[in-house]
Amino acid sequence: MRKSFKLGGLAAVVLLVGGAGVAVMASKGDGPKKPGDEKAKPALEFVASEVVKPALASMPAQIEFSGPLVAPGTVVVRAKSNGTLLNLAVGEGSRVKAGQALGQVDLEELRYRIAERGASVEAMRAQMEQAERAHKANEGLASKNFIAQTALDNSRAAFEAARANWQAAKAQLDTSQVTLRQAALVSPINGIVAKRHAVPGEKLAAEQQILTIVDLAKLELAGLVGTHEVSRLKPGMPVQVKVEGVDQPVEARISRIAPAAEPGTRSIGVTLALDNPKEAFRAGQYAVAKVVLPDDTQRLTVPLAAVTRNSGQEQVWMIENGALVRRIVTTGRSDTREGRVEILNGLKPEAQVLAARFDNLREGDKAQIVAAKSAKVASAAASAPVQQ
Repeated sequence: MRKSFKLGGLAAVVLLVGGAGVAVMASKGDGPKKPGDEKAKPALEFVASEVVKPALASMPAQIEFSGPLVAPGTVVVRAKSNGTLLNLAVGEGSRVKAGQALGQVDLEELRYRIAERGASVEAMRAQMEQAERAHKANEGLASKNFIAQTALDNSRAAFEAARANWQAAKAQLDTSQVTLRQAALVSPINGIVAKRHAVPGEKLAAEQQILTIVDLAKLELAGLVGTHEVSRLKPGMPVQVKVEGVDQPVEARISRIAPAAEPGTRSIGVTLALDNPKEAFRAGQYAVAKVVLPDDTQRLTVPLAAVTRNSGQEQVWMIENGALVRRIVTTGRSDTREGRVEILNGLKPEAQVLAARFDNLREGDKAQIVAAKSAKVASAAASAPVQQ
């Protein structure tokens, strides 16, 4: 029994060794493959719309800045004297006209002050007249040498001091009367009540805020522009303004430019004036201003999608002598509206540039331009825009 097992195992080993030898001999018999035996890789095909030549075009520069709209015609109605707010005839959102009564303030305290100062004026006038009579009497005595010159000088000084006191009292009375006239709550401008700062029955102090009135007929937009761009802006230039919530842009004009840069920002303030006769816009709305500067220079440009970035370098893919070539370029101005970018260095006008980004391209691969893509040879698939 044991002998039969040994004979079977020996036979299995012989068969295994023999099979391996046959496989080795078969592999040696194949011989080395010739380069021509491999199937040639097909050329990449691109239709005419996927390949462009750099084109000369003008590229107007654009300067953008943003900020909230503000109403320069904003006034704050204040209490001119201490008193009690009796009533307010308008509320927030009410439209008012210049000279319109806004409310009533109890000015009894101011009236008492005016009466007091009026009495002071009368007292000072009486003292002045008394000093004047005394001085005239001293002049008569001095002409007859009955009094010394010093006594005459003293009476003159007393008269002039009394007259100055009388004039000061009159000035104080006039000031109080002007305050009384101005203390009436009337609107100084045409506009809309934006905020109420006090309520009826509240005790007011002098110069305390009562109402804020806004004139929306003219608005302004203040933004910051870099010092390298502000020299190209001038007061009066037209500007396109896109206001949030409004589909169509509106035209404004540069009103003024700050004479110095903001500390620590290297930016200069630019203010736009926006006419708003229909009051379609409100103060506080966010807006973006765009200044388009004309360009008289013809620049070499390619589509924006043709330029990609690799390892911090900008590049384009070209078809040159039937093969793909990667070319490093230097870009200048870009126009997102037209979808083009200026090429400063790296391309010639006759270059054939791939107009979009394609994945899995290798420099040196064969490429050709065809009328229509072959069904067997697929072009490189277009991908999403490159991440900058």
